[in-house]
Amino acid sequence: MERIVVLGAGESGAGAAVLAKVKGFDVFVSDTSAVKEKYSSLLNEYGIEWEEGGHTFEKILNASEVIKSPGIPDSAPVIKAVKEKGIPVISEIEFAGRYTNAKMICITGSNGKTTTTLLTYHILKSSGLKVGLAGNVGRSFALQVATENFDYYVIELSSFQLDNMYDFKANIAVLLNITPDHLDRYGYDMQNYINAKFRITRNQTEEDAFIYRNDDPIIAREVAKRDLKARLFPFAESKEDGVRAYKDGHKIVIDCGPDNSIELLDSDMALPGRHNLYNSMAASISAKVLDIKKDDIREALSGFKGVEHRIENAGRVHGVEFINDSKATNVNSCWYALESMKSPVVLILGGKDKGNDYTEIEELVRGKVKGIVCLGVDNSKLHSFFDGMGKPMADAGSMKEAVGKAYAMASPGDVVLLSPCCASFDLFKSYEDRGRQFKACVKEL
Repeated sequence: MERIVVLGAGESGAGAAVLAKVKGFDVFVSDTSAVKEKYSSLLNEYGIEWEEGGHTFEKILNASEVIKSPGIPDSAPVIKAVKEKGIPVISEIEFAGRYTNAKMICITGSNGKTTTTLLTYHILKSSGLKVGLAGNVGRSFALQVATENFDYYVIELSSFQLDNMYDFKANIAVLLNITPDHLDRYGYDMQNYINAKFRITRNQTEEDAFIYRNDDPIIAREVAKRDLKARLFPFAESKEDGVRAYKDGHKIVIDCGPDNSIELLDSDMALPGRHNLYNSMAASISAKVLDIKKDDIREALSGFKGVEHRIENAGRVHGVEFINDSKATNVNSCWYALESMKSPVVLILGGKDKGNDYTEIEELVRGKVKGIVCLGVDNSKLHSFFDGMGKPMADAGSMKEAVGKAYAMASPGDVVLLSPCCASFDLFKSYEDRGRQFKACVKEL
């Protein structure tokens, strides 16, 4: 019997283990951290052997194949040992893709992935398709393949998940944008990160679709030099030669070919903001490629609710508005948040730096930000960049302290914006934890 070892017992790993067990493999799961009760119960339910608090190498290095959590870097000792033994390392997505014939709508990009994924899923589900939601959002793809039967999957994919995908194929691949992110995982080499993102086009044929932002300079350059097999569906903010979606006054035009077009008025869109223009275009093109009816697309777009922690209104206190953008874990995402602000901003930023270059938001900070609160264990890089702007600066070691200091800097009519540019793991469990603490602290003011 072939042996599958799963490294990491979170949503991805536990689901992969269940699928492997259902398919008749000898399965072992190993995690260096404590395994959450919901996942340990699932593993026990299926009679899967597992360990927590460390790796037992002799139980790992006899694997036929290793399924790795996307959060584990290749530099981890256990991954180095596995590769030295010549054992293949794959992702949950790669493994689960072997056991379903469903159509795959896969979405990646440095920013906007979650909103576009949820919006696309909402359109497909609202139109009556039997569709699952997976990847970085929703439940484990592998667990759904093991226990359910969908005709379509909408999957949000990070660069880490794409790194360990080899034979998997996206029937519809969406690439929203590419800006510097996770460079600490890619040797601080931007091209390595770009190459990871373009793996979403891997194995595509002429029958498949590649939807991408044409006015992203990095994507445009890469598309021009790559031999892409899929049908191309570029979109842009304004009309350009060859684009399939663009903004025209107060409407979005989606043109996917003869008798397959739609015009969407601004009033059709529940999601405001320039960033959501691109997200809506990408989701709408995916829907048109799947021949979803115009009325179904319009109705779904107008009824969609925004994503928690992404430019989310967190309340108003004595005339000061609080916006939770905790999902902004890179500089470009913060740029979109700042760009959408119409009032003076007190900006809360900081956390675990991933090789950030803050010059991208420099102009917006100078023009729109009246004060900065640095929230992190080490704020030296933030001070080095922003101190010279002559704006009030403060440091905070907790969310309560950050909200209090930001509120003190603000005046009625101002906005306090949590848009950190950084990962959350220095002070918080996740960006969700960070955002929920922010909202809780605002309520206490």
